[in-house]
Amino acid sequence: MSPEEPPAAEQLALIRTTARKAKPRTWRGAQLAEGLPVARVLVDKGLLHLDQFFDYAVPAAMDADAQPGVRVRVRFGARVVKGHREGGTLHDGFIVERRTESDYAGPLAPLAQVLSPEVVLTPALLTLCRQVADRYAGALADVVQLAVPPRMARAEKDASPEPLPAPAPPEPGTWSRYATGPAYLQALARGDTPRAVWLALPGPHWPAELARAVAATLASGRGALAVLPDGRSVARADAALTELLGEGRHVMLTADAGPEERYRRWLAVSRGAVRAVVGTRAAMFAPVADLGLVALWDDGDSSHAEPHAPQPHARDVLLLRAAEERTAFLLGGLTGTVEGAQLVDSGWALPLAAAREQVRAAAPLIRTVGDADQARDAAARAARLPSLAWQVTRDALARGPVLVQVPRRGYVPRLACDTCRAAARCAACAGPLELRERGGTPSCGWCGRPAADWHCQECGGFKLRAQVVGARRTAEELGRAFPRVPVRTSGRDTVLPSVGAAPALVIATPGAEPVAEGPGYAAALLLDGWALLNRPDLRAAEEALRRWAAAAALVRPAGEGGTVLVLAEPTLRPVQALVRWDPAGHAVRELAERAELRFPPVSRMASVSGPAAAVAELLALARLPPGTDQLGPVPAGPAGGERLLLRVPPGSGAALAAALKSAQVARATRGGGEPVAVRLDPTDIG
Repeated sequence: MSPEEPPAAEQLALIRTTARKAKPRTWRGAQLAEGLPVARVLVDKGLLHLDQFFDYAVPAAMDADAQPGVRVRVRFGARVVKGHREGGTLHDGFIVERRTESDYAGPLAPLAQVLSPEVVLTPALLTLCRQVADRYAGALADVVQLAVPPRMARAEKDASPEPLPAPAPPEPGTWSRYATGPAYLQALARGDTPRAVWLALPGPHWPAELARAVAATLASGRGALAVLPDGRSVARADAALTELLGEGRHVMLTADAGPEERYRRWLAVSRGAVRAVVGTRAAMFAPVADLGLVALWDDGDSSHAEPHAPQPHARDVLLLRAAEERTAFLLGGLTGTVEGAQLVDSGWALPLAAAREQVRAAAPLIRTVGDADQARDAAARAARLPSLAWQVTRDALARGPVLVQVPRRGYVPRLACDTCRAAARCAACAGPLELRERGGTPSCGWCGRPAADWHCQECGGFKLRAQVVGARRTAEELGRAFPRVPVRTSGRDTVLPSVGAAPALVIATPGAEPVAEGPGYAAALLLDGWALLNRPDLRAAEEALRRWAAAAALVRPAGEGGTVLVLAEPTLRPVQALVRWDPAGHAVRELAERAELRFPPVSRMASVSGPAAAVAELLALARLPPGTDQLGPVPAGPAGGERLLLRVPPGSGAALAAALKSAQVARATRGGGEPVAVRLDPTDIG
């Protein structure tokens, strides 16, 4: 084992080619492979200071199976004693190359085992993983762990289906509602690589439209990949593809399938038996053969950001694939993000949107109730809903189901003093007090301790009031107001995929709204708009509009009586964008403000957090590119330590990532020291 230019002390022993009795798992004395006796291996360590390839000798008995891209086991961390390997532990890895000789002049250790002859790390996938690791200042092994699913031996033994011939190009269908929609499909079917940012019309048609884009790409003889934020949206796209193309032309990659079945489907894609994939975040690395289209739906959803190191975003990964593999690109959603607006503004992609008359025909009627309206409304003072909300709900229930979006789950997730309105806090840990059920005892939302004897530290009061009302309390209140109407809830614990067309009250938290069968919901109430708009986040306005639009898009068009009532200040920009159904304009204005403030995506940022001394040491070691701005440090939450942001101008993002990675490597090789978390392009800039 050797890096490309390692010190001799870190190299393992070369197996001797003289005839000796081989010992189990050591291959000492075994004959070497002829022609290409050296295997360059990516060892699955995930440590930045070991982010390099290591050379191993290939025993002759493994020559046929030890091909580039297969999984192997190797000994790592051994010492050379009298020309032989001693100690070391077994680690998994991947062969990335076979060579005639090693750059290292010393002895090499042998491969311990070829785990499987299945080629899973193709050259194209390895290149993509390296690009992602470099962009996010991470270790290549960490990215490969995200890209290649764990091995399931039984799945590898199963034969993949025979590939089907290319289908005929699909008809435009509802794509004809967009001015350039049919032309986009025709370009895909011809084998071109059009790039578009697609603003989908409200309503139930976007899964079928996405399926037609995939089908048009398949018609050209190429593969297609569509990444969606959650299992429910994947299921809708899967159903649309099956209806359009039948069984066997695509696979669905989600965690719900289970490890073995998911790996079996992944192998069908890797072997070229299936050329179309729809899936959640992890599918962004799917090794689709002859890839012709990468599509991403709803890129503003936080589910597209991988929580594991180095935390890549699906949008960035697909942009890298589109550039490297020269594919078409489709970024779609009911609303737009500033990143999508920047792609259009730069000319890299073209807008794909409908004319205003089509928008007016598809969108529901949006009405607003602001703070001033609620202050004058006796019903709103007595309960949480103004008179207009009761009227809209009552009228709509005569025609179908009504959706009620509540930003917070639970019963009463935040309590306050009834006298002075100060937030109620736990006496033990200062966490917020909550009420988990009607008539229950208030308890801490952090430590769980009951607070039956609570009193206000500000005024001494003993009575509590609801500061924030959750979904379960809302369902209870509406159930009492409409006793003959069934009430259904959808949230984190139980997410409903769909509801019937009969009258019902459907209480859902953002992102958990079920689809209503038939023509859609008769109306929707978007409650407590302030809870979404007042989040201390750079994306608060964009996220509020995205959440509202996702719920409003499930409502019938205004021509069919569909009405959406949003309880938020009407003069605010995201509320106005919803009323006009102009999410593209909102994204353009947000991008202009980001450019003025030099915030992402106009610039690139890195978040560095950890103990103050460790952060200072990292900055001292980092050779940051010219023009780097340092914002902070500021305290980094209840765990202690500090956090700072590093901002660089356009074109310097790669240099920033390389500098931070080199500094992390330097700290690791020194040993000791507290860890420092480095994140490129953090999504939670407050």
